[in-house]
Amino acid sequence: MGGKKVCIVGSGNWGSAIAKIVGANAARLSGFESQVNMWVLQEEVGGRRLTDIINAEHENVKYLPGHKLPPNVFIGSICDQLKGHVKKEAVGMSLIKGVDEGPDGLRLISDIIHEKLGIEMTVLMGANLANEVADEKFCETTIGCKNTKYGQMLKELMQTPNFRVSVVQEADTVEICGALKNVVAVGAGFCDGLGYGDNTKAAVIRLGLMEMIGFAKLFCKGPVTPTTFLESCGVADLITTCYGGRNRKVAEAFAKTGKSIEQLEKEMLNGQKLQGPQTSAELHRILKSKNMVEKFPLFTAVYRICYEGKPVTDFTKCLQSHPEHM
Repeated sequence: MGGKKVCIVGSGNWGSAIAKIVGANAARLSGFESQVNMWVLQEEVGGRRLTDIINAEHENVKYLPGHKLPPNVFIGSICDQLKGHVKKEAVGMSLIKGVDEGPDGLRLISDIIHEKLGIEMTVLMGANLANEVADEKFCETTIGCKNTKYGQMLKELMQTPNFRVSVVQEADTVEICGALKNVVAVGAGFCDGLGYGDNTKAAVIRLGLMEMIGFAKLFCKGPVTPTTFLESCGVADLITTCYGGRNRKVAEAFAKTGKSIEQLEKEMLNGQKLQGPQTSAELHRILKSKNMVEKFPLFTAVYRICYEGKPVTDFTKCLQSHPEHM
C-alpha cells in the first residue's frame, strides 16, 4: 500500500504495448501499486466486447494480437471524461504522436490534457513501433519532462532491459518531433511509391530533419537545442517511421495507385487514421500565417500533394530547391 497508482487511458496497439511494460514494472517495483487500470473504448470483436476479451484472456486481440498482457493490467470501464476523477497532484504522460488544431494553429496534446485536467504533464516519444516493443526487441525512447523531480520516477516505471529510456527537459521539442516526423514519413513513402532509391530517401530524411528543427524553433515556447533531435524522439523516430510505419506505407500506395488518402485509410488501416497528411495541413496553416511557406518546401510539398492535387511526381522538385540553411 502507499504506492503510486498507474492508469493507462487508451487501448490501441501502442497503449497495449506500453501496458505490457508498465504492468510488469508496477508489479515488480515497490513505489507503485501492482494493479494497473486500463480504460478502453468499448468495441465488439467477433461478437464479444473487447474489454471482456482482455479481462478474460489478457490479450488485445484487435490491436496487439499474439501478445499477452500481464494479468495485473485490469481493464476499467470506458471513460469519456476524466475530469473530476483525477487528483490534482497526479502526473500525466502523453504517448500520442500528433497535434491538435487550435485557434492559433497547432496545439500540443499535452497542453490540452493539462488545460482540461489541471495536472502536470510529461511526454514519451521515440523510435517505438508498437509491435516491436511488445516483442521485446531492443529500442530506446525519450521522456520529455520539464519538472526534473518526476523524471527518475517515470524512467523507473517505463524502463526495461530492452526499452531504454532517456529523460530530457525540452518536453515541447520532444512532443513536436513525434508529430512532425509523420509528415516527413509521407514524403519518404512518396519516394518508395515512385521507385526512387535509398539515396533519395536519405535526402528526404535529412532535409525533413532540418525542417523539423526549423519548425520547432518557430513553434516551441522554451529553448530548442539540436541535441534533443539526436535523442530517440528525433532522428531515431524519424528513421524508423520513414522505413516502417503506416504513414510511409499509405503514402507509397498513394503514389502507386492514385487512390485518395481517405480511400487508402479504409483499405489498409483497420479503422485507424493517418496523422502525417493531417499534420501537414496544420503546419501549412501556421506557415502561411507567418509568411514562411517557402522556407519549408518539403512540408509544403506533402501538403499540396495530399490536399491540392499537386502531382506526386513533382515531389523531388521540392528537394532540389531546398534552402541550404534554415
